[in-house]
Amino acid sequence: MAQEYNASQITVLKGLEGVRHRPAMYVGSTGPRGMHHILQEVIDNSIDEVFVGACTQIQVTLLPGNVAEVTDNGRGIPVDKHPTEKRPAVEVVMTTLHAGGKFDTGAYKVSGGLHGVGVSCTNALSEWLEVEVCQKGKRHYQRYHRGVPQEALKVLGPAKGTGTTTRFKPDPEIFGEAEFDFETIMTRLRELAYLTAGVKITLTDKRPGRERQEVFHEKGGITAYVQKLNEGKDVLHKPIYFQRSRNDVDVEIAIQYNDGIHENIVSYVNAIHTVEGGTHLSGFKTAVTRVVNQYAFGNGLRKEKERNFTGEEVREGMTAVISLKVLDPQFEGQTKTKLGNSEVEGLVNSIVGEGLAEFLAENPAVAKRIVNKAETAARARDAARKAAEATRKTALSSGGLPGRLADCSSRNPAESELFLVEGVSAGGNAKQARDSKYQAIFPMRGVGINVEKTRLDKVLDNEEIQGLVTALGTGIHMNGNGNGHEEDEASEASSSFDLDKLRYHKIIIMADADVDGSHIRSLLLTFFFRYMQPLLRDGYVYIAQPPLYRVKAGSETYYALNDEELARLTERLGRRKVVVSRFKGLSEMDAEDLAETTMAPEKRVLKQVTLEAAQEADRIITILLGNNVLTRREFLVEHAKETHDLDLWA
Repeated sequence: MAQEYNASQITVLKGLEGVRHRPAMYVGSTGPRGMHHILQEVIDNSIDEVFVGACTQIQVTLLPGNVAEVTDNGRGIPVDKHPTEKRPAVEVVMTTLHAGGKFDTGAYKVSGGLHGVGVSCTNALSEWLEVEVCQKGKRHYQRYHRGVPQEALKVLGPAKGTGTTTRFKPDPEIFGEAEFDFETIMTRLRELAYLTAGVKITLTDKRPGRERQEVFHEKGGITAYVQKLNEGKDVLHKPIYFQRSRNDVDVEIAIQYNDGIHENIVSYVNAIHTVEGGTHLSGFKTAVTRVVNQYAFGNGLRKEKERNFTGEEVREGMTAVISLKVLDPQFEGQTKTKLGNSEVEGLVNSIVGEGLAEFLAENPAVAKRIVNKAETAARARDAARKAAEATRKTALSSGGLPGRLADCSSRNPAESELFLVEGVSAGGNAKQARDSKYQAIFPMRGVGINVEKTRLDKVLDNEEIQGLVTALGTGIHMNGNGNGHEEDEASEASSSFDLDKLRYHKIIIMADADVDGSHIRSLLLTFFFRYMQPLLRDGYVYIAQPPLYRVKAGSETYYALNDEELARLTERLGRRKVVVSRFKGLSEMDAEDLAETTMAPEKRVLKQVTLEAAQEADRIITILLGNNVLTRREFLVEHAKETHDLDLWA
């Protein structure tokens, strides 16, 4: 008999209860990404004040207890009573979804927070939140607990100037033990400094043992941003820059080609990083492809019988920053990763077409370099297609699996794991330590090929890469550039990439816990980032953290990941006689050690590699190519000091 269904079973969530009930729907996740998103919502409000010319300074502070504070010298959230809500406007903004000054053009012409759920989500998902507003000579204050006001708005005393301070603690009931990461926040604030030229942004960490401060004040805007992105690369010309406004849309473009073989395009709308691109990126790509082809054929640099350059060939070696200010942006989802305004595509296409065509006409020497770069890319791409097809045919004719692969018996990808192990010796131990039902081993010889300086046709000639591609089963994804899913032309090699054919849903990089191991990891991540990016997007790539120490106390054996764990372990063991062994590498760990630690699902430590982490590995490898001062080892050690972690990019 069917269960009775009546009105009493209909639940009505009031106020911010819906946000707490389904937090991931509003902020993307209940892990570190979502927690950083609620901080970003507060920062975005300060950036919106910059857009209206009311804010020149923003301070972000990380406090003990996983507390964040954002202060700006903008106009301050209004504190007078709302005409219909009959409560102070700041309370309405903090406690009501879809409440804000961004739904008409009176208070804000452009804004990143157009959904009006941003700071109220931060409030709802915080254990507590405090807001201080300086306005009309007074300092106003209100405190909230999980989105609910704990007291009426009150005046603390006199104030000079105007501005808003928001201080909050993310709720552990929502985000667990996640903590704010200085590096993640710093990366975003550095972006914002370039996008809001002239604004001073300060990030301060006041947590014990982590004290640090960074100040960002980039007067060069996105032109300086492009130069920063090209750090360590040989550039072909000075940055191309143009800015134009049309139909309430402001378009700002900076482009600079380098002698590399990959593109790097980052796009923003109202200072929101549109990591999945959208209509503005499509319009940009289409315009660039059209203009370069028109110039090449119109000026005799390309013969009539030759085919047009594809978009990927035109963009090879391109670094670009696209920054739009849009009156009414339509983002896909609250996390705002893709722009959907259909009218923006044609508008950007037109503006970029005009601006780039004018530049090429006025700078024929630079134009010729860009066309020659596309010409070289076209020849290499034709060779790469043949190489990719040859690799596919080789895999089919050889039964599909490389000889060095010790495969697992399971044919269920969801439970299958592939360990990419540094060194043949360590690979042998790993084969003995594994559970052959679901764990496969692929030993990697040597450091590996650097795909940042090697074209795909040569990459696919490499025995290690051939074996890895064949073992994974997906094929090569040639559009891996980190800048969105859409493309203006289909690519044969890209269309041959089939994620459904992935044979393992955990791809685990297992390298030594030293600088050389970090280098090997970074090279593999760079390969995945450039040519198998969907694996990173969908979370299939991991880094294993083998222990540095084995500690024997009588008949018992313990393991420690690092010096800190070793200190805690020896303190816990007290006066017991212990024997400490330090593993210099995976090859010194026998099968029993590996089985007990790095390969045991219930004991091992794995870090899932995000797309952003792989992009950072790619950036560091790029800098290494152009670094003539430090050796590879010295540079990696210095970078490890900067990030406070020798296990780079994990």
